Amino acid sequence: MSFSTLIEQRRTIYDLGPVLPTSERSVEQLVQHAVKHTPAAFNSQSARVIILFGEAHHKLWALTKENLRAIVPPDRFGSTEDKISSFGAGAGTVLFFEDQSVVDDLMKKFALYAPNFPIWSQQSSGMLQYVVWTGLANINIGASLQHYNEVIESDIAKVFDVPSTWKLIAQMPFGSIETPAGDKQFNPIEDRFQVLR
Repeated sequence: MSFSTLIEQRRTIYDLGPVLPTSERSVEQLVQHAVKHTPAAFNSQSARVIILFGEAHHKLWALTKENLRAIVPPDRFGSTEDKISSFGAGAGTVLFFEDQSVVDDLMKKFALYAPNFPIWSQQSSGMLQYVVWTGLANINIGASLQHYNEVIESDIAKVFDVPSTWKLIAQMPFGSIETPAGDKQFNPIEDRFQVLR
């Protein structure tokens, strides 16, 4: 498959199922390879990842649902509950973190660039998320990218014994593609892209 086709194939999939078209070990290897080879400013290697399968995966989304229940008005919780349940229905979740001790150390060592290291850390995490997401799409595994960080971060740290220096960046539930993504609308490319000579 060409790189251009892979870019097109990576889509947000909400309707996930639990049966993977490959082994859990293959998913682990894919994510591990992405963590190792995705670039980071100053080769900081600040990315940290936890993959949740089985009970740990279900625990994450049950915890998320209950935390949201406490803050979402009851008359609006139905659609929220359905959305969270769709994530839990998948086969697993990739949790993306950035180790703030690495970022802080670089800020101290290279004071001239200090304000940029948190930005570069986020950019590197974004690249890693994209690499993992596209890699999953390449093996016909659906995924989406979620950001319930403020709602669940402290509980995740306790439940999964996450080091205190790891900052939660995103959650990527994944699984079998039960319903493909629909058509995607695009703004005119002429408004978004230029070539100057």
